[in-house]
Amino acid sequence: MKEVIISEKDNVGVNLVGDGKIPAGHKFALKNIKKGEYIVKYGEIIGRATQDVVKGEWVHTHNVQSHLDEKAHYVYEPSFPKIEKASATFQGYKRKNGRAGIRNEIYIIPTVGCVNNVCRRLEKLSQKFISGSIDGIFALTHQFGCSQLGQDNENIKKLLCSVALNPNASFVLFVGLGCENNSLAGIKEYLKPYNRDNIAYFNCQDVKDETEYGLDIIKDFADKAKDLKRETVDIQELCIGLKCGGSDGYSGLTANPLVGKITDRIVSLGGSAILTEVPEMFGAEQLLMNKCRSKEVFERYKKMIEDFKDYYLSQGFPVYENPSPGNKKGGITTLEEKSLGCIKKAGNTEIVDVLDYGELVKEQGVSALNAPGNDLIAATALAASGCQIVLFTTGRGTPFSTFVPTMKIASNDRISQYKDNWIDFNAYSMDDKSLYDMLVSAINGKYKCKSEDIREIAFYKTGVTL
Repeated sequence: MKEVIISEKDNVGVNLVGDGKIPAGHKFALKNIKKGEYIVKYGEIIGRATQDVVKGEWVHTHNVQSHLDEKAHYVYEPSFPKIEKASATFQGYKRKNGRAGIRNEIYIIPTVGCVNNVCRRLEKLSQKFISGSIDGIFALTHQFGCSQLGQDNENIKKLLCSVALNPNASFVLFVGLGCENNSLAGIKEYLKPYNRDNIAYFNCQDVKDETEYGLDIIKDFADKAKDLKRETVDIQELCIGLKCGGSDGYSGLTANPLVGKITDRIVSLGGSAILTEVPEMFGAEQLLMNKCRSKEVFERYKKMIEDFKDYYLSQGFPVYENPSPGNKKGGITTLEEKSLGCIKKAGNTEIVDVLDYGELVKEQGVSALNAPGNDLIAATALAASGCQIVLFTTGRGTPFSTFVPTMKIASNDRISQYKDNWIDFNAYSMDDKSLYDMLVSAINGKYKCKSEDIREIAFYKTGVTL
């Protein structure tokens, strides 16, 4: 058996190559474990044995259950290394608000799902306008914008406006219907403080031919965008998103720690990163709390965790309603195990800020973002908060991309080779230099992520739909 033991505290190891008894990426007992005893991986508790386990035996859902404490008490015990700062630059598209994009793109954003087909038609017909330095013209369709109440209605407006403010967008066209809750008037009012002159708006009910009207606007945008040039920009204008999806038993050993090294390097050079997937912090949240740079940041982080737990419980679900069937097939047994692997993407640096859903990044360093674990929703939230690119680790594979470049980083050889049309990088090599070089190439426009021709957005919806 080819195996790995992560910490000297562990009582389970990981089988790296399936042997017929224990699948690849799954755990096995390093010693006899009695019923009720803790299962320890990464040096942390990931569950309890539900029956006696013999040394060498397969350890998984049939003999382990979560030990997650839904009412855990949190304390602030700061522990993080200070990383020496350096500097770096990249070639990007400078924006008037001081940020810089890594792509020169035009977004078509519907205020409401009723005009999705109009936006898709505009996207299709406007491809003929792409020339010069334009990287693409994309319709970012969705199904909401009307019949939502309260916070949902506010969140949809807030998120769409944040999408429009992403620095990868050189120009943005908002297309409304004219009778929806998420009105153009509300969007204009929200965006007024940003003084953006690269955004246009119209309601389909207010014009004779919405296709002709929209194409005239996009053609004007394209005539201006095609001549934009990359310039030297300080890396402090860069923010990377950190996301994992379809995780497996290798994710916490290869892809996530490797991305953590990239996070530390980007932050040390002056850039920023955002970590989200709040439900996939449960069981590892105290470790992240100890990385908060101040008591004030700790309190806001603690509130985010507790609010999310209360949300689960108020809906009648336990907070450990995770991992997914695919996670379990890949070797992840409990939410604690999944979370301990998930948070490794944030590296070792301090957490400098806690962002609300749809809120733009403000601080240099690593921020935590309030959003769920769902791949499309979380990745959209990362990009809406200002990330120009998302590093997406996966052990199972996925073809999706949010509305910014989404770099797929495989945790194992099999998925990297089998789905090389999806996967950009194989992290099983643990080659952080090659991954960093690929990231730099993508940022500078010299590498196009394999899913970059696909652009999708999704919302975090919590309330009533009329």
